[in-house]
Amino acid sequence: MRLAVIIGSTRRGRFGPTVAHWLAQQAAKHFEVDVLDLQAADLPTTLPDTDDETPAQVAVLAPRLAAADAFAVVTPEINCSFPASLKTALDWYYDEWHAKPVAIVSYGRDSGGCYATAQLRQVFTELQAVTIRNTVALPCYWEQFTADGGWPKPSAGYEAQAKLMLDQLVWWAAALQDARTKRPYNH
Repeated sequence: MRLAVIIGSTRRGRFGPTVAHWLAQQAAKHFEVDVLDLQAADLPTTLPDTDDETPAQVAVLAPRLAAADAFAVVTPEINCSFPASLKTALDWYYDEWHAKPVAIVSYGRDSGGCYATAQLRQVFTELQAVTIRNTVALPCYWEQFTADGGWPKPSAGYEAQAKLMLDQLVWWAAALQDARTKRPYNH
C-alpha cells in the first residue's frame, strides 16, 4: 500500500520536513512512502473557474495523490488553524481524496496543533475522506526534538503514538482499498 506524507507548511524555517521525515521512517515499516512537500509543489494560490485549464503544477501532483491508498498530513498550527498552503492543496483536488484514510500529525505551541487537526477533520469530511481517530500532536515541539532538529527524544513517547496511529491507518487503508476495489466510490 502507498502512503502520501504531505508537508503542509511552506514557510521559511519551517519544522514540517523534520516531522515528515521522522513519520516517513516510522511508516516505511507498513507502507511504500511518498513524501509530498507543498513548498516544492508550488501550487498556484488562485483557484480557477470551472472552464479554465489545469495548471501544470496541479497536474504533476494529481497522479501522486491519486496513487496513494492513505495520507498522513503534517501540519503546524498557525493562529488556531492549519496553513493556507495546505488549504490550497486540499482545494485543488477532489476525487484524489475520496474514500481514503487520513492521519494527522500536528505541531505547535501548547495545544500541539489540536485546533488545526479539528479543522482538518471537517475539511476532509467534505472531501469524502476518512480521518482516523488517533493522531500525533507535538506540543512545544522544539523542546521534544534534539538540538539539531533530529528525531524526538525517546522520553517524548511519540514513537508509541505514531505506532498506534499508523496501525489504525494500515487497517483503514486496507479496508477502504478492498471496498474501492469491490465497489468503486463515485459519490
